This record gives sequence, C-alpha cells and structure tokens, in this order.
Amino acid sequence: MPDAAMTTLSFENADILRPDGVERGTLSFAGEVLTEDGGRAVDLSGCLILPGIVDLHGDGFERHLAPRRGAMMDLAAGLQAVDAELAANGITTAVLAQFYSYEGGMRRADFAERMVAALGETRPALLTDMHLQLRLETHMIDDYPRAEALIAGAGIRYVVFNDHLPHDALAAGKRPPRLTGQALKSRRSPEAHLALLHELHGNSARVPAALAALAARLTAQGVQLGSHDDSTPEQRAGFRAMGATIAEFPETHAVAVAARAAGDPIILGAPNVMRGGSHAGNVSATDLVAEGLCDALVSDYHYPSLRHAALKLGQGDAGLAAAWRLVSERPAEILGLSDRGRLMPGLRADLLILDRATGRIGATICGGRITYAAGAIAHRLWG
Repeated sequence: MPDAAMTTLSFENADILRPDGVERGTLSFAGEVLTEDGGRAVDLSGCLILPGIVDLHGDGFERHLAPRRGAMMDLAAGLQAVDAELAANGITTAVLAQFYSYEGGMRRADFAERMVAALGETRPALLTDMHLQLRLETHMIDDYPRAEALIAGAGIRYVVFNDHLPHDALAAGKRPPRLTGQALKSRRSPEAHLALLHELHGNSARVPAALAALAARLTAQGVQLGSHDDSTPEQRAGFRAMGATIAEFPETHAVAVAARAAGDPIILGAPNVMRGGSHAGNVSATDLVAEGLCDALVSDYHYPSLRHAALKLGQGDAGLAAAWRLVSERPAEILGLSDRGRLMPGLRADLLILDRATGRIGATICGGRITYAAGAIAHRLWG
C-alpha cells in the first residue's frame, strides 16, 4: 500500500466547497498545505470536496478505551481505534472531551491523568490532529490544585466547567438517580458514593469564589474556558463573568439568546440535530441553528452525526457553505486555529472527499496525509 504521506496532488473535475459556495474546479496540495499548482492529477468527477471537520467536543472515544464496564483496554490501542473512526467520518481535528469527575470509571481523576499520558505517547503515531478538553466538575474544590497541575503539565488549552451533581435530590434527602451505576463505576459502595455526593454538594457556598480564582489563573495561562449545560441566563452570565465565555449545550432558548447577545460562542450537539431534538428534553439544536444561535456543531457522543447534520442543514449545495461552516471554519476560529477550516491556498490540506453517488466518504486527508480511503475513490487516489 502507498505511504500515507503525499507529496503533491491535484484533484480535478471535482465540486469544491469554497467559502462562498460550491464550484467546479481543481484543488491542489503539496506536503501539508493547499497550493495554487499541483502535481499528479487525480480525476474526482462525481465527487464533492469539503473542508476537514473540526470537532470541538466529543466523548465517543470512550467506547474504544473501555468497550465494557471495567474492561479497560490498552489506551494506546484504543486511541489508534479512535483515530481510525475519526478519519472514517471526515474529522481532521478532534477535541477529546475528557472528564475530571467524581463519577468514576473513565471519568475519574486518575484516568484523566492516564489519558493525558497515553495521548502524549501515542500522538506521534496518530494521523488525526487530536487535542484534549478537560471537563472539570465544579464542586471538586479540593481537587483544583491537582487538576490545575494536569492542565499545565499537559498543555491543555480548553477547559469546560461541569456541574452534574443531583443537587435537588441531595437537598431533599432523596436517593439520586443512577446512584448504584455510578457507585459501581467508581468502585465504591452506594452508601460511600452517596456520602461523597453529599460532601461535594456541601461545597456549594464555596464554589463561586474558588472557581472564579481558578478561572483567573487558567485564563492568565491562555486556557480557553467554557461552561456546559447552562440552564438559565443568570448561570451563563456568572460563568461569563469569570471568563468562561464558551457556552456548550445551552439547555434553553433563553440561555442561547443571552449567550448570543453577549457574543459568547454557542456549541450545540450534532446528534440533537439528527434526532430532531435533545434526548434530555432540552431545546432543539435545529431550531437554534435556524435562528442563528449556533456557532459550532460537535459530535458529542456520536462522530458520524457531524457530517450528516451539516449536510441535512445545508439542504443541498445552495445552503451548504453556511451549514458546513458550523463544522469546519467556525469551530477552528473558536479554537484559534487559523490554518484550517477552509479550502484556500496556504492553509492546511485538511479535507474530505464525498462520493456524490453513494453519499459516503471516500477519503479523508489531514495535513496532506491520507487518513482514510475506501472504494472507488481509493482506487483513483492510488492509480
């Protein structure tokens, strides 16, 4: 099989998604970047070339690292499987949303540390450009120093604040939902896990000041901050005030409106678009996109949903540029990655080739390297 590294190619007779829309033409690249002139010509008649997908938030990698509860496989092998799935779905830049939580399993603190080490060791062999996002549970105040050291040591540039504690049930003295499952994952008894939840819930009065101080330190280090599942405009305003300006998965229309008014980037889940609504009963992502209340769609828990959602929202070539921008150019801008997200000379050669006849991805190229190729398009690429 030919090497994944490619020197110079010209894709001819293809439909190419440029910033202003789809046009028939030629797309060339040399090494890692797109160029004006090309080398070996490849006829891609009947194909649509799209900018590589930039996924700001996905936790679908978890199934590759632990196919079943407790069946934790070698993390390097798991990340290679993640690499393959990302490439098969046209994703060229992926932010792996790693929990730092009390929930146990792959969401506990020591696993986050293992994940950081594994990605650092495996990254040179990976084809997709992978980054880590740390999802920090706000009420784990005593863990802030440990989490902060992990962020600094690993060079994590994107941190999101979560609060998944069942506060209403704890305050009412009721047994929280999913208690037994979380306890099993964390290798605690249900009684011990419930005691931990009450302990963390007891930190509520201390969280705002402690979190604001942590946010200030992280911001000073150049870390981008966001919040997850904001339920009220007031909650979004509180996070914004401490520098957590990215609004991930706002739960209500009012939160999204408040975020847009303040200029906060709004992140929504592509699976929500494909389902026609939120599995948790929150606001419809499709409705928010239609109102212009979305800056980026993300895979959340399902990588294939990204391209399907963008193609669904694009409704054919006429609206494709605006819809695809939500999975390429705009998320790249939010991450501060100005070298990708568009198919223009001088930018990274990150792209996917869609077979119009089948609707399937025929190839993905990341930084000028083939990361995935199949079917008739693979035969064309390799002559």
